[in-house]
Order: sequence, then C-alpha cells, then structure tokens
Amino acid sequence: MAQIEEALHMLHAREKAKKERDEAASQEEPMEQHVTLLPPFARVDAVTDGSPASGAGLKVGDEVIEFGSVNTSNFQNLQNIAAVVQHSEGKPLRVAVIRSGQKVQMSLTPQRWSGRGLLGCNIVPVQQ
Repeated sequence: MAQIEEALHMLHAREKAKKERDEAASQEEPMEQHVTLLPPFARVDAVTDGSPASGAGLKVGDEVIEFGSVNTSNFQNLQNIAAVVQHSEGKPLRVAVIRSGQKVQMSLTPQRWSGRGLLGCNIVPVQQ
C-alpha cells in the first residue's frame, strides 16, 4: 500500500508540474490575435434617423462585409441584399461592417416604418 501511495503522489506531482508549465507557456503567447478582415462588398452612404437601420446602429461610411446570408464571397449585386431584406421582414439579420478599421456586428430587423423601404438606409456597392 505504501508503494501505491508513493506512486500516486509522484503521478499527481508530475501532472501538476506539467499543468503549471503549460499555463506558463500559454501566457507567453501574445494575447492579441489579429483577425484578417474580409474586404467589404458594399458601403452605407445614408441612414435616416428613426429608421430600423439607425436603431440597429448602422452609420454612414460603414463598409459591409456581411448582410444576412450575403457576404464578400457570394455578393454579386445589390439585388442580393434586396432579396434578403424582402424575405426577412420582421426577422433579425446579422450584419457585420468595418468601422474605423474594426469589425462591428449588429442585428438589423427589416420592418415597415414611417419612411421608405424596410431599412431606412442606402447601400452602394464597393468597386473591387
């Protein structure tokens, strides 16, 4: 029994030392990991106060990298966004933009409001 107890103590001591080494090594790695931002496919050039777009936090100059199911890799034209908006009335869409070099995500729900359209903003394509 004494040998088993001694072996268990040694096993746990080795595991504890390994865990401490692993934690020390992980703290040495840089904490900030740079995320590569996708190139934008569209830009917001107008947002009407009081609109669903304004309420979601969309701002003029935001560069769109994701709009619902539309993203940089599958965007062809603004009709892609229009189709997503029409099929998502009353349902929140995930929108990701680049603002001041940072990725910003928001939830935008296309809906009827006092102004034109379901969003209250104007989006133009970005020339690639």
